[in-house]
Amino acid sequence: MFARNVSFRLKSNMLSDYTRTFEHDILPLLHKQKGFKDEITLANPGSVDVISISLWESKANAEAYNTSAYPEVLKTLARVIDGTPKVQTFEAVTSTFHNALVAV
Repeated sequence: MFARNVSFRLKSNMLSDYTRTFEHDILPLLHKQKGFKDEITLANPGSVDVISISLWESKANAEAYNTSAYPEVLKTLARVIDGTPKVQTFEAVTSTFHNALVAV
């Protein structure tokens, strides 16, 4: 498994707008990407700092997303993000992801 860690700052009071945009516009796009597994977004209410971690089957899948769909994601988020996001990539060394249960 492979991970993309994207850290960024939101414009003031934009966490709910970010969440809504992510759920309605970005998540459907991610689900169409080959090798996409999951997305975790971390934020503290009242803070502008956000970390978004996406999990991929392989490095090749994550790189394909980075060059094809990610530029569109950046355009979609331009109204809520302040500055340029920092992207880091990692090989997953350990994970309990495959054991996680989805609440229905």
